[in-house]
Amino acid sequence: MGALMTLDLPAESPLLGLPWIITFGPLGDLDEWEPVVCGPYERPHALALAEAVVADEQLVAVVEPLLPALSADEIRSEIAAAQVAAEDEARQVESADLYGDFDDVIDEELDAAADEAGHGEPAEPPDEAEVRAGFTRIAALLTAK
Repeated sequence: MGALMTLDLPAESPLLGLPWIITFGPLGDLDEWEPVVCGPYERPHALALAEAVVADEQLVAVVEPLLPALSADEIRSEIAAAQVAAEDEARQVESADLYGDFDDVIDEELDAAADEAGHGEPAEPPDEAEVRAGFTRIAALLTAK
C-alpha cells in the first residue's frame, strides 16, 4: 500500500472548486523515476483515482489544486503569498514554548478523530464518462476566469 497526501481544507475553502492534479512518485528512496503528473480533475475524482492507484502499489500520490494563473504577475503574487505563509509558520514554531501549545495538541487530536471518522471504504474511482464530464466542467471554469 502506498501513501496519499493532500491539503486539509475547511469545507468553505475556495480551493475546493479549483481543478486538481495528482503527482505520482516512488514511495521510497530505492526507486528512482520521474514523477507522473495527471489531471486536471475535480477534487473528488482526483482523490478517488489517487486512492485507487496507491491502494495496490508502493507509490506516493500528492493531490493538490491547480491554480489557473493568467499572468506572470499572478504567479509572482501566489509565490509571495506562499513565502509569507511559510515565514509566519516558521515564526510560530520558533516562538512556541518547550512543551508546545496545548490548543495545538487539542486541534491535532480533533483532526485525527475527524480523519478516522471519515475513513471507511475507499471511494470508488470515477469511470471514464465521469472524468470526461469533469473535464468539461473544468474547461468551463478555466475559460470563465
